[in-house]
Amino acid sequence: MAYLDHAATTPMLPEAVQAMTAQLALTGNASSLHAAGRRARRTVEESRESLAAALGARPSEVVFTAGGTEADNLAVKGLYWSRRAADPARTRVLASPVEHHAVLDAVDWLGTHEGATVEYLPVDSCGRVHPDALREAIERDPDDVALATVMWANNEIGTVMPVRELAAVAAEFGIPLHADAVQAFGQLDVDFAASGLAAMTVSGHKVGGPYGIGALLLGRQYAPVPLLHGGGQERHVRSGTLDVPAVAAFAVAGTLAAERRDAFAREVGALRDALIEAVRSAVPDAVLGGDPDPAGRLPANAHFSFPGCEGDSLLLLLDAQGIECSTGSACTAGVAQPSHVVLATGSAPDLARGTLRFSLGHTSTKADVVAVAEAIGPVVERARSAGLS
Repeated sequence: MAYLDHAATTPMLPEAVQAMTAQLALTGNASSLHAAGRRARRTVEESRESLAAALGARPSEVVFTAGGTEADNLAVKGLYWSRRAADPARTRVLASPVEHHAVLDAVDWLGTHEGATVEYLPVDSCGRVHPDALREAIERDPDDVALATVMWANNEIGTVMPVRELAAVAAEFGIPLHADAVQAFGQLDVDFAASGLAAMTVSGHKVGGPYGIGALLLGRQYAPVPLLHGGGQERHVRSGTLDVPAVAAFAVAGTLAAERRDAFAREVGALRDALIEAVRSAVPDAVLGGDPDPAGRLPANAHFSFPGCEGDSLLLLLDAQGIECSTGSACTAGVAQPSHVVLATGSAPDLARGTLRFSLGHTSTKADVVAVAEAIGPVVERARSAGLS
């Protein structure tokens, strides 16, 4: 099999598997005061320190969650509630239209149920939010903005956002900016302190850690209203018994991802470039999504739209040949929908339905690229023929 869906999840690193396995054999609730509990707490806090170092943060800024979706929801909803409680006039939420649904759906929910006025920032043809666009939106009425959220790098088309510049604009007006950095961590230089962000989301299974563990990096001056109430763990903003084995494995994977980032970007980026060249050679009218400049996109991302094709058909035809990738379109009740990300860049709906995302990772090889190069031409031809019949 050629596995090219690392953006969905990447195989666990052997070191992370070892760390998790070692903890699974031990007993102890990290909130307990006896010896077993103290041992578990020590593992959690050492893991917190390691992850903080990998992300350019202070340990006290790392709030463990059950994954990226929870962290996004905690940031978006929690910051909105806390800002509105302090000033009821702050009901406007600024977001990019190319966000992951964990952010988009949270923002939409605030608009539907919590009286938020949701405003989507414009993006260019690469799917990028520019600082001037954020400034213009804020300046219309800085006093009614609760928060802004713009992802660090897009999960579908791979475009990298100018996060530091966006955070600087938001800071001028005292507005917290949240960024979903789930795809960026391990591929880009993700430094929370240097970014100027108020909050940032990361996830374990995207960097070689386990499923079901993530973190919200949260500046000490921010206290979002909790989504979960209970024991008051994690700075009283995220209650729940900590998953010590997952935390330990996440910390190992995150540390290694940061240490190996330069080599990963260089080696996987070269494979990505070869894959892009192979697809363009086999299907000349394929449209590369995102920033065409390799420096402006994730090193592991290659996204294409194929005119005259349905993305789901392409995916299944490739899967039948042992090539696993993903389509950028969402599927609701079995009906393919155009990718909201591709539509936001100005593409036509028909083109937005015919997308494929090839995402590489630490197990990717030249053989994977060769497999795509040999299969993609006939697959596209067959999909187009099926569409005409």
